Amino acid sequence: MALDLETREQLLDMVARFVAGRLRPIEAKVSEDDAVPQDVIDEMKSLGLFGLSIPEEFGGLGLNMEEECLVGIELGRTSPAFRSVFGTNVGIGSQGLVMFGTDEQKAKWLPGIASGDIITSFALTEPEAGSDSASVQTRAIRDGDDYVLNGSKRYITNAGKASLFTVMARTNPETKGGSGVSAFLVPRDLPGLSVSKPEKKMGQQGAHIHDVTFENVRVPAWNRLGEEGEGFKVAMQVLDRGRLHIAAVCVGVAERLIRDCVAYAGERKQFGQAIANFQLIQAMLADSKTEALAAKALVMETARKRDAGQNVTLEAAASKLFASEMVGRVADRAVQIFGGAGYVADYGIERLYRDVRIFRIYEGTSQIQQVIIARETMKQGG
Repeated sequence: MALDLETREQLLDMVARFVAGRLRPIEAKVSEDDAVPQDVIDEMKSLGLFGLSIPEEFGGLGLNMEEECLVGIELGRTSPAFRSVFGTNVGIGSQGLVMFGTDEQKAKWLPGIASGDIITSFALTEPEAGSDSASVQTRAIRDGDDYVLNGSKRYITNAGKASLFTVMARTNPETKGGSGVSAFLVPRDLPGLSVSKPEKKMGQQGAHIHDVTFENVRVPAWNRLGEEGEGFKVAMQVLDRGRLHIAAVCVGVAERLIRDCVAYAGERKQFGQAIANFQLIQAMLADSKTEALAAKALVMETARKRDAGQNVTLEAAASKLFASEMVGRVADRAVQIFGGAGYVADYGIERLYRDVRIFRIYEGTSQIQQVIIARETMKQGG
């Protein structure tokens, strides 16, 4: 159920004030330390950010897709590392359980996910299965009342702190493609599950990714999400929502960069006047603003369609493709407008330039989004 307009505006105002007053001032420190302070994480919990998309009956805010995207835009106005702290709880780490979990599974885990006491991760990518997600090689072999998991996953966000993983594993080794893959809820404390040290990354310091290894991990059959062989369906529906969320965050980052550029261009003087007076600077601002507006319109229209119960696989892929490519262009123009100041760390522009690069990769690369868009367009006849 959608929030009433007054409640929605209060929520967005609260998030905006938290971003501006609490998060933006410590962006540089978080990047330098490669860690989000625990007291900030505790504040995120108290604000309900870990449970944005979790149904109210389990302690979450129960936002619909349009509302989640509006919050995502506000969160995009600061370092993406902050959103990543709770992003898996809101999106790919929880939505398989929300969409496909049994009543008992939901009752066991969703309240802790909503409060932030349980951190979730989504374990799909493998050394040989990234864009080709149907080529999952991690095995889950049935043994009595359990499945025995063996394999490894790569680049898993929040795995270092996760206490519950949604894991895609092949339950039918004789079947190729997605039809042989099933989804499992795997608690971190099961024997045989191990997590590597965090990877060193190009950007988004403070958000961590890890390898996760399963060596004869016995998972109760009760922990399976949906029926055997439905894992690929679970993953794709989770990713539809996740792509919209990421697209909204891209819009927020772009809007923040544009505002920073406008402020800097109004202050920076060359040839005796503010560089904002130069038409070539204005052209870069105009292109960035136009693209950000177009991305926002596409994201919000798609979110409303999803809330209305329509299939938005094509539109979600288009939103993610356009918004993630757009914010990359906006960040590049921002460096150009700031000039030398954009290349050094003082203004944070170079940090955001690096941070946004990942948006064109996770939740499916831009090339995978193109494949999905083309496939769905041909299905629909144009």
